[in-house]
Amino acid sequence: MAIVINLDVMLAKRKIRSKELAQRVGITEQNLSILKTNKAKAIRLTTLDAICRELDCQPGDLLEFQQ
Repeated sequence: MAIVINLDVMLAKRKIRSKELAQRVGITEQNLSILKTNKAKAIRLTTLDAICRELDCQPGDLLEFQQ
């Protein structure tokens, strides 16, 4: 059972680079990379909110539950 973060998929759909998103959201590229590679143990709701605003998506577009 795991929560998968599909950030790389949304970045590709929106044609935005990680570096650009990190700057817009106000987080480091390293922290964004941790999210992209599904190594994150947690994500702040404020960060999720900012990412969703910049990518014009819903949290469910980024987060997926896999059994």
